[in-house]
Amino acid sequence: MCFVQKSCSDHFSAPIRNKNFRAKLKEAILCDDSNILCECRYDSLLGLCEFTVKSITDGIGFLKAPHVGHFYTMVIADILKRWRVLLGDKDAQLLTGTDEHGMKIQQAASAAGMDTQAFCDMNCKTFQALAKAANLDYDYFIRTTDTAHKEAVQYFWEMLNHRGYIYTAKHEGWYSVSDETFYPPTQVQNSLDPSTGRKRMVSVETGKEVEWSSETNYHFRLSAFQERLLELYKSTEFITPGNYMADLVKSVSSGLSDLSISRPVERLTWGIPVPGDETQTIYVWLDALVNYLTKAGYPFPPGQEGRLGWPADVHVIGKDIVRFHCVYWPAFLMALDLPLPRRVLVHGHWTMNREKMSKSTGNVVNPFFAIDRFGVDTMRFFLAFQGGLAGDADYDNSYIIRDYKKMLQWGIGNLAHRTIGCAKGNLRSYIADAAADKLPAATREDLEHQSLLEQTPNRVAEQMEKLNPRAALQDIMVIIEKTNKYFHAAEPWRNPANSQRVLYNVAESLRISGILLQPFMPSKSNELLDILRVDETEPSKRSFSAARYGCDPDYGEGVKKSILFPPLIIEE
Repeated sequence: MCFVQKSCSDHFSAPIRNKNFRAKLKEAILCDDSNILCECRYDSLLGLCEFTVKSITDGIGFLKAPHVGHFYTMVIADILKRWRVLLGDKDAQLLTGTDEHGMKIQQAASAAGMDTQAFCDMNCKTFQALAKAANLDYDYFIRTTDTAHKEAVQYFWEMLNHRGYIYTAKHEGWYSVSDETFYPPTQVQNSLDPSTGRKRMVSVETGKEVEWSSETNYHFRLSAFQERLLELYKSTEFITPGNYMADLVKSVSSGLSDLSISRPVERLTWGIPVPGDETQTIYVWLDALVNYLTKAGYPFPPGQEGRLGWPADVHVIGKDIVRFHCVYWPAFLMALDLPLPRRVLVHGHWTMNREKMSKSTGNVVNPFFAIDRFGVDTMRFFLAFQGGLAGDADYDNSYIIRDYKKMLQWGIGNLAHRTIGCAKGNLRSYIADAAADKLPAATREDLEHQSLLEQTPNRVAEQMEKLNPRAALQDIMVIIEKTNKYFHAAEPWRNPANSQRVLYNVAESLRISGILLQPFMPSKSNELLDILRVDETEPSKRSFSAARYGCDPDYGEGVKKSILFPPLIIEE
């Protein structure tokens, strides 16, 4: 789809509330002074460089106690970013942050007896702590209460208004305080509260309670974009997995109502004021979605739209916010002729005993406790390996313990331990002999295993390109599973005649797996490569290009047994 870039006057003719900011922006455009532009909107070192940025975002966390779903979104986004780095893309970026406006925040702060901004500051630190605990390699942590973001949102609003996409009208409909959105009649249904038996109306999509509401506010002409959205869905792989695309096409094909994009200030004070109308507050989802542009330095100087980290290559989101990211967000961008995000990766929810996690049932997983108990790489592995993209996945501590023992402790750790022990200090010489083609002749089993190692990295890369990190990780673990079977069948401790080639192939299996596992388990994978003495001073030795059979003839010097995955202290 082609997007026409407008002229300078069209992009900047609407007023900006902050006159100093407006003056700086116009000055930067007129004199092409990248330093001024960096100062007022984009204070990273990237400035106005010409390269294309590989940009990945997660759905910024709504400011409440983080749960395993937030952790999962963060991990998937981080895996995608680290994969790009593994491929050699030094410009890959990951954006995360917190969504801090809206009625739920306002009510929670009031209930806590706190100033709302102080409440946001306190809870934001919790999300920042989770990003650190999750070993997130993020480049930007954005807060929607940041001044730069507020300015970007108000400018975005003014441009929508300037182009005639905003009007005032009375709005009646089913409103969810929890979801902070109105739902059309087709998107609500009767339900019974499981704890009280009370009849109530709920959202079909999220299951959250809705109430009938009537108010006068501003609307966005969403209905004008129905056909363009359907064309987007039909002509691209905009949404993955495909089952979410099918549901969305069905929903949008049934018709789109114009979207209420403000709330009366007497209902909602904690948010960004509508420019020129202090009686209305901008809808929290319009506000929150613009964060992706804020990070990229919006408003963009003409011709710079694709050079400042926008459009994002991938948005990573949970299935409960598909409509916001795949209907409202592209429609907003279409209205301003701005490039769309290239793809949206949607994932399912985590359940417990096949039931939705909720505070009322007491089955919400605290990610900090899980990381403290099992270790961050164990949790990253479990979430990536067992997490659901097309559907939900079930969470249980026993599953984590099972996977840890079977795949990590016994699968990888024990294999490395036994290989080094069986080599009896000769692993380096076997690797050197392989490079010099001095190993004994290969058996059929040796060649089959070599073929597995030659083919798997490309299969992993294909899955990552399809935005399927789960399938990619499963392919990596096939190497570990088949290598263990190969090792046991060959019995190199009983068959010295072919032990050199077998142990070399097993060492290559561990080295290649260690390289490919880096996006998933950054610490443990590098610990494995350290055990094998893969040169850490030469980054190319641990890059994707090195994940090829026979590629590294220099590792294995002075390897010693080491416990990579120790027994879990608590296993109940």
